[in-house]
Amino acid sequence: MIKAGDKVRFLNAVGGGVVKSVINKTMVNVEDYDGFEVPTLISEVVVVDDANSMNSEKRHAKIRADQKKEAVEVKKEQPKVEPKYIAGKDSPDCYFAFVPQNEANPVEGELKVYLVNNSNNFVLYNYSHLKNKVYRSVESGKMNPNSKRYLESFTRMDLNELPDFQFQLVFFREESSSLENPVVKSFRLNPVKFYRLNSYEKTRYFTQNAIVFSLLEPDMETEVAKLSEADMTQVVLEKEEPKVVVKRTVSPDLVEIDLHIHELLEDTRGLANHEMLEVQLGRFRNELETAIANGTRRIVFIHGIGNGTLKQELRKELSTKYKKYYFQDASFKEYGYGATMVILKGN
Repeated sequence: MIKAGDKVRFLNAVGGGVVKSVINKTMVNVEDYDGFEVPTLISEVVVVDDANSMNSEKRHAKIRADQKKEAVEVKKEQPKVEPKYIAGKDSPDCYFAFVPQNEANPVEGELKVYLVNNSNNFVLYNYSHLKNKVYRSVESGKMNPNSKRYLESFTRMDLNELPDFQFQLVFFREESSSLENPVVKSFRLNPVKFYRLNSYEKTRYFTQNAIVFSLLEPDMETEVAKLSEADMTQVVLEKEEPKVVVKRTVSPDLVEIDLHIHELLEDTRGLANHEMLEVQLGRFRNELETAIANGTRRIVFIHGIGNGTLKQELRKELSTKYKKYYFQDASFKEYGYGATMVILKGN
């Protein structure tokens, strides 16, 4: 019969404790190793030390000794990980990564955050959040060469309130002819980036596609400061140079405008579907107004079939903002189902 003072172990959980009191025929109060009393079914514990076998002081001393022994055994079971060195990777190289657990829809699953040390250096690191002008350390420690360290996780609910991410890094080797400068790096991320599938790329560090940032690349502000005035002018010109829109005059009375996104933009990387749609609708409005001003009789907008979104939005605008003009499907023979003709002037 179990009684107060018996030392017990839990059958369905880790650890055990000492029975403090018997509640009824089926329940006892067990004081666990942390000093908390836990109501427990008698059927879920096993007596490992009878209360009559030794006095209370000796019994608790034995419990503490057992705990210490278990802790030492667990520590012994954790083998020391030997540093891994790879030829040609002596320079510091470190990355900050977001790894989705749901590759098909990253924001619907957990986003795990990792620190990747891709060099033959050891790294002392401190990872913190900056929010409301307060730095809060999240994780710090020492990393082996050519290793990665899990830092924390985010979910979709966290993305609208992301902190600024801060890193303090010190790289060193067991033997070296010089010392590396400490690195301090900050990131402020736009939550929209996590919703775009093309933000996630294949890397050699993870089996899943991930968003990866270098912790050692210079900040954009630093790079801009190095540019000469001539360099800056060239960058601005290249940035502002528009793509030529495909506009084909079939006859003096008919103009064709191709609204396929690849005809309007050189590069759509980083753009969400609704942003590309706005570019297409903006071109539609501009070309339609130009055609009206120029006295063009008919204009054909080639929108393709796709999922029909562009066609629907285009025709909704024609039905509301340009009600005075008649529109119809363009010639099936020439365009299939993928174009709309707007009649601006009669014969």
